[in-house]
This record gives sequence, C-alpha cells and structure tokens, in this order.
Amino acid sequence: MAAIKILSVDDEEEIEFLMKQYFRRKMRSGEYEFFFAHNGVEGLTMLYDHPDIDIILCDINMPEMDGLTMLAKVNEMQNPAQRVIMVSAYGDMENIRQAMNDGAFDFATKPIDMDDLSRTIEKAISLIDFVRKSQKEHKKLAGLEKELITAKEIQQFILPQEFPPFPEISDKLDIYASMEAAKDIGGDFYDFFRIDDDRIALVIADVCGKGIPAALFMAVSRTMIRSLGLQNESAGECLTKANRLLASSSVEYMFVTMFYAIYNIKTGLVTYCNGGHNPPFLLRADGTAEELPMSENVIVGALKGIVFKENTLQLEHGDTLVMYTDGVTEALNPAKKEFGTTRLDHILRGMAGKSCQQIVESVRAGITDFVSEAEQSDDITMLVVKRK
Repeated sequence: MAAIKILSVDDEEEIEFLMKQYFRRKMRSGEYEFFFAHNGVEGLTMLYDHPDIDIILCDINMPEMDGLTMLAKVNEMQNPAQRVIMVSAYGDMENIRQAMNDGAFDFATKPIDMDDLSRTIEKAISLIDFVRKSQKEHKKLAGLEKELITAKEIQQFILPQEFPPFPEISDKLDIYASMEAAKDIGGDFYDFFRIDDDRIALVIADVCGKGIPAALFMAVSRTMIRSLGLQNESAGECLTKANRLLASSSVEYMFVTMFYAIYNIKTGLVTYCNGGHNPPFLLRADGTAEELPMSENVIVGALKGIVFKENTLQLEHGDTLVMYTDGVTEALNPAKKEFGTTRLDHILRGMAGKSCQQIVESVRAGITDFVSEAEQSDDITMLVVKRK
C-alpha cells in the first residue's frame, strides 16, 4: 500500500520536529510520508509539486498567506480525496468555525495533543480510502455506461433501419418498424427478410427481462429465426424448431414471446404462428380494426417438445397488420394506469389510408401523451405492414 502523504504547513519550526518525532515509526515503516512548509505560499508550491498529497495540516495564523486563504486555494483545486485539518491556538474558535464552514475536515488546537491528532489523521485516512474506492467504482460505471451505449448502437445496427426495405415492391407493400428500449439495451426485436421472390418473413418478439442478458438472448433468438426462416420452413415449423433449440440450451428463466408471419406478396395471404405474443391488430381499409385471436401456443424457449400451430389471414388491398410488443399496451402513466388495447384500438381506427410510418408515429405520440413524465418501464416496439 502506498504511503499516506501528509503536508504540514506551520510557521513554528518546533512543529516539524514534533511531527517527525511522534510519527517516526510510521515514517520509517513507509506508512506516512511527511512534507513541511512554513507558510501558505510554500504550502501551495508544495501542493503544486506533489498533487497526490492526501492530508494537509494547516496552521491558521501564518505570515505571507494565512491558513484560511490557503484553505480557499486548496478548495479551488477540487481534489475530492484530499482532506485539510486546521491547526490554531486554543480559543480561536471564530477562525476555526470559519475553517469548518469553508470545508476543513477537522481541527486541532495548540498545544497539539499528538494522540488526538493521530486519531484525527486516521479518521481522515478512512474517509480518503472510501472516496478513492467510490471514484474507482464511478470510473467502472462510466466505462460500463460507455460499453452499454456501444452495445445499444450495435443492437440498433442489427435491426433493419432502412425504409422502405424493399423498394422494388414499394408499390405493393409498405413496411415500417421502430424499437425504443426502456434501458440502454433491450430485449425486444423486429425483423423482416425475403424468403423467396413471392414471400417475406415478418418477426416481432419480446425477450423476458431487461438489460444485457435479454439483449444477448434477443440476438441469439433473432439469428435463429432468420436462419430457420431462410431454410424455407413454414411458420409453425420455424417456431417449433426454434423452441426446441432454445429450450434445450436456454439459461434458466429466459424465454421469448414471438409473432412470426410469412406474407405472400402476390396474394396477400399471411401464414403466421404466434408463440405467446400479443395478438396483432388488423386495420381494414374501411377503417374498422380488430384484434387477432389470442395465441393457442405457449412462449418460445420455455418448454421442450411443443408443436406450434399456425394460422392464416387475408390482407386485402389497403389492409394493415399492426404488430407490437407489450411495452405499447402496458406503458404506464404517473397514476400507474396502463395505456391498454382500447386506446390503441381508438388510435388505429383513425389511421385508415395512412402509411405504416404515420401509424407508428401516431401510436408513439399517443403513448407519450398518456405516460406524460412517467419513466418508460418497458421496451416499445412496433412492426406495421400494409398491402397496397
């Protein structure tokens, strides 16, 4: 352990002799290292030359620069781990009180009780150790925060961000999606990709939990679904195989709710499999809206040996499929009330003829107005597809 560096600033030469005599054993053992100055100007010069000094024993009444002025200069250096112990004649309570108000750690009176001063120094050392440990933890947290920001950027990068994603068929299909994590990184994800010339896969999912574990599980789940989807698996087969793989290797209590659909560009037929996810809304061209039936399937990755069932629905020209995670309907306002499906349904019924981006932005605006200043409690993710 490095020596505690102590600076004694006092115009009485016998103080230097007294310090060296009393603390000689700690100095010889390397526990303490003393520096001596005889006025405030010398003391400040010593501090500039040795900024790692831990404790300053400073007399109040000195020539050239008194102790209160030096204390003010030390405070300007803004070293949170440094402690100043003021020394003054007994009865000089006005100056001592002023020094304490100005940030001194403690004080000692002359003639100095060296045993009491030693205990005061030990108290200062304990506080200095605590401050330095806190500073190290703060640096670690700052580093972790930077890493989380980078992780969030990576996470956003792996989600499709370019719209329209398929410009060659933008006259037939409109797609828009967004994901806003409640924390720096989240467990929600969406995806879409071509299976072949006629079919496009659509995915929206919500991994249980938050933070780094959920984000890692999200990345694994997304990669797995995309890989299975590109193997030309049906919607039901895709989730059945994904469930088998995730359940056999899943970390305890980790699972994902998922809505996976295959959209036929030519016919508008949607074959989908819902693995315990929120039922999407179907917004018809005439402005009516309906929620798809609740899923008969369980969540993905929790139980082995499950066969997932699939269903179909028909998108006519002008119809829109609105997929979302529970962060939308479970968004809380300051009174702890949820946004709910009724409010979502009300917004959607007024969005007939609007683009997918306009629908997403309108829902997000509705949530923002509803939650007011309440902290976002869950990831908010939407994926909207419209047949033109």
